[in-house]
Amino acid sequence: MWGIVPAAGNGTRIQPLAFSKELLPVGSRLGEDGAERPKAVSEYLVERMVAGGATRIAFVISPTKSDIMRYYGAGVGRVDAAFVVQPAAGGLCDAIFRACPLIPDDERPVLVGLPDTIWFPLDGLARLPDDRLAFLLFPVEDPALFDAVVTDADGRVEEIQVKQADARSSWVWGAFKMPGRVLHELHRLWCRPERGDEYIGTLVNAWLAEGNQAVGVRAGERYVDVGTLGGYRSAIRLLGEREA
Repeated sequence: MWGIVPAAGNGTRIQPLAFSKELLPVGSRLGEDGAERPKAVSEYLVERMVAGGATRIAFVISPTKSDIMRYYGAGVGRVDAAFVVQPAAGGLCDAIFRACPLIPDDERPVLVGLPDTIWFPLDGLARLPDDRLAFLLFPVEDPALFDAVVTDADGRVEEIQVKQADARSSWVWGAFKMPGRVLHELHRLWCRPERGDEYIGTLVNAWLAEGNQAVGVRAGERYVDVGTLGGYRSAIRLLGEREA
């Protein structure tokens, strides 16, 4: 099972840093020698992908982010790591689809998450179905800052509202799972001349309009975007609460 980690963004909201934002130390972990070490924010997503069944992780990086390759190049525990380069910033969709050559159409399933977020529960991705596009949803106070997911009573996704001021849902997606077939369907749709979406939400809306279905699973508990200084402080508080 593949996990895709789009880590090519510039991180302008929290720069300047002396390293890629995905390596920002947040919290700590125990090293192989038993000593406590700083923990990179992206390690939280990798942990959750492994808990969700991932056996291979594809990091999509920019040409300037060789430090991510150095950090994860020896693999992630027993999980193999691969690296794909996004030559220039082109949005989340472009970053995700850079991994398509690695993933066969019959791969089932594929995990996608954001490497500058921390969320609970740890096994959230395992709670999503394997046979369809499924979003792990989290309740937030200000959905206008995220991609709000509107679902019907049965959990079917009706619309994803991308950073919309009057969002009709307070549940936002934090990660998602899909069969390899769906990944390639979305890629083909994105490649159409009239599309080239920046955000996955607008692309999924177009995919749904063509008669396809996705589900939103409200299994998320807490979600923090660590891409800003305020989010970094919130992440530290969240981890402190979990350790208390």
